[in-house]
Amino acid sequence: MANTKSAKKQVRASERKRVQNRSVKTLSRTTIDKAEVLITGGDLEKAKAAVALAVSTLDAAAGKGVIHPNNAARRKSRLLKKLNTAAPAPAKTVRRKTRATPSKKTD
Repeated sequence: MANTKSAKKQVRASERKRVQNRSVKTLSRTTIDKAEVLITGGDLEKAKAAVALAVSTLDAAAGKGVIHPNNAARRKSRLLKKLNTAAPAPAKTVRRKTRATPSKKTD
């Protein structure tokens, strides 16, 4: 229990910050969950957009000091890793040069 006037004021300020930070954390978790559902669902175009939104909300949370920047980086890394492993690997094309006529060497 706070005894001094300044301690009571700090309790009030901390409560205001807690409520605001809670909404930012909830929003970032919600966007991450939606992105993961789309990734596992197989809809990669919508998943890419959802991942971009999730990354943006994580950056905003880290910028506001709600979560640690390393925490945001770790979450983004894991989310992008899931997206990249779910994405079909692009087909590799091998292009070979062919000659119309074989070259002749003269001695």
